[in-house]
Amino acid sequence: MLATEAARAEMHRQAAEAAQRYRETTAEREEIEEKLAEGVRFPDAPGALAARAERILDRGGLSPSAVVSSIHAEALDLPEANERIINLSNELQAWSFLPRGVRAGNTVARITLRRNGRELPHGTGFMVSPRLLMTNHHVLPNGEFARRCFAEFNAQVSIDNAPDTVARMELDPAAFFTADERLDFALVAVAPAGDGRNAGEIFGLNRLSVQLGKLVIGERVNIIGHPNGRLKEIALRDNALLLRLDDFLHYKTDTEPGNSGSPVFNDQWEVVALHHSGVPNKDEQGRVLRKDGRPWQRGDGDDAIDWIANEGVRISAILKHLAGLRLDPRQHALLTELGPDSGLTQSVPADQAVTAPPPPTPQGTGLPETAAPKAVAVGTALTGATGRRGRNIGSVDGAERHLVFLHGRRQHSKDPEALRRSWTAGLNHGLTRAGMATVNPGDVWFPYYGERLAALMGYAESAGGAVDLGGLTAEEAAERFAAESPTGSYEQLLDEAARRAGMPRHEPATTEGIDERLVGTLRRPLRWLAARSAVDEWTIAAVFRDVDRYLGDRDVREAVLECVLTTLPTSGELVLVTHSLGTVVGMDLITRLPDGIDVTLLVTAAGPLGMDAVSTRLLTAGPRRPERVRHWVNVWCPTDAVAIGCPLAETGWGKLTQLAVTNCSDCAHDIEEYLTHADVAAEIGGALGGHARPEATAGRAGGGDRVC
Repeated sequence: MLATEAARAEMHRQAAEAAQRYRETTAEREEIEEKLAEGVRFPDAPGALAARAERILDRGGLSPSAVVSSIHAEALDLPEANERIINLSNELQAWSFLPRGVRAGNTVARITLRRNGRELPHGTGFMVSPRLLMTNHHVLPNGEFARRCFAEFNAQVSIDNAPDTVARMELDPAAFFTADERLDFALVAVAPAGDGRNAGEIFGLNRLSVQLGKLVIGERVNIIGHPNGRLKEIALRDNALLLRLDDFLHYKTDTEPGNSGSPVFNDQWEVVALHHSGVPNKDEQGRVLRKDGRPWQRGDGDDAIDWIANEGVRISAILKHLAGLRLDPRQHALLTELGPDSGLTQSVPADQAVTAPPPPTPQGTGLPETAAPKAVAVGTALTGATGRRGRNIGSVDGAERHLVFLHGRRQHSKDPEALRRSWTAGLNHGLTRAGMATVNPGDVWFPYYGERLAALMGYAESAGGAVDLGGLTAEEAAERFAAESPTGSYEQLLDEAARRAGMPRHEPATTEGIDERLVGTLRRPLRWLAARSAVDEWTIAAVFRDVDRYLGDRDVREAVLECVLTTLPTSGELVLVTHSLGTVVGMDLITRLPDGIDVTLLVTAAGPLGMDAVSTRLLTAGPRRPERVRHWVNVWCPTDAVAIGCPLAETGWGKLTQLAVTNCSDCAHDIEEYLTHADVAAEIGGALGGHARPEATAGRAGGGDRVC
């Protein structure tokens, strides 16, 4: 029960936005529901199923005897085995499921507001570290409001259905408070008890994780909270994940408005989301409906609304937001207590991170405005480059070593500094998992050619990657790209990529006119690649267009290389990490490096280098290993359509380490996702002079198959 009109108003706004997201994803949700009706237990991408199965086994979510007796009882391919593991985990719950649930429930508290001499139940929160409690922004909008609230633990009935002894603990926003309205979360410190112990030490805490594999579509979730201010209740296992968005999850469960701020658990009692809103049913006029089908009015109360689903904020989205906050040492120390799986243990210098509002002083009336981050030195170039210069990251064997990130396409109109921090955050997550020292973002070199590439291509592209071509379909856009190909190789690129992905040979039927023939020719490989990967047709079409333009247009290639070379160190050794189109640019770049530079390690991630239509057009006229590269690591995800041609099998590539990793289904091509894998990060960390603990990389979830 939200105790203020302002909180209820924000909750209704959040519900309206959740309903909008729900409507916008109707087609995708209906497709999932059709698969569920057909008997598909977990209609998710193969990569997501693989990551989930690996995490279940890694976290003890299934007994070894159950795995041996079921998985090895018959011949199963890998996708079938992954599905079987997830299904067993859902059906066979060990006795420990119940006491672990009790332990998780102990961390949940009712948040109560003091107002006009009364104490009013207001929402739910849960401990995520010894001192920090998480809830919704609409429950605790700012530090001033939080000072008027307190947390009630054990607000529940005992095993004998008698009221338990409630333990009251004060919130302490002066020690720590941060919140975000879009992600609808708040994180606040809880003052120690009278005996000096912290709430997390008394009632336990939930370790949050940025790692993949915590939940797949169709899998059940559990929610513990205080609906409408009542004593603690649980919605247990009769709930399923409907849809996974970038920052939110949609699921069905019996929750009420007072559950705002409740943790959403998987069956291993890991927090997967922060519950924040119901999704109300609406009519064609956009009016919220009551359970009896009539339009809802404000006086009817929230419990009269026909809630058709619920929405939670993904924990990974919240952790990524927290990773970018600028905090003083005292606040940062509190945040790192969330633990190593949160990815928040690395230190972020003040001039490299986003500003978080400091907690209010006792005399304050609210949070101060957010300060702007400090400016960082920028490298300039005659070609218009705005690459971020780095620093010598260390001396190894007497030679200065520099870490360089080389981005790919679709980076124009973005802040290069934010990109550098994002890449570094992904790497630091992986280094933490590998048990290695993390990297200061200010030490990283980030040559930026995004604006230059966009200008050379002569097109405008939205943040989502869709090219502005007057509403053309992906197939029609591909036809345009093929017609504009400098050497006529665009169609060859698409066809080879699809054939390497298993598309059988097929002669298209003869049609009238070249345009119809071309659309039909390009439609098939586009759809084949999209159906067998986690990348959509638009992205596939646009990526291969950019690769084709770079390789086929001499002016584009020379301008990009010149742009990058102006923002590189002039001596020492490089650890060069490249991504997507950047892998192609990187291979060419190595042939142009000054004499005083050598490449200690080359990492090519999610690149199309294995395709003949690409390798034969490189400056090295490959496939051929660059002579100046001491060690080479090639990493790819099988569901990434841009990484077609991996592993690099041609003998001309020479000796290299090849890693296959499992990325999240909705970010299979993202560089940050690639860098979070411990095996990938360990290669980079080792080249920078670090050393991984042997046990840190053995059997890590999301690692990869090593082929040398």
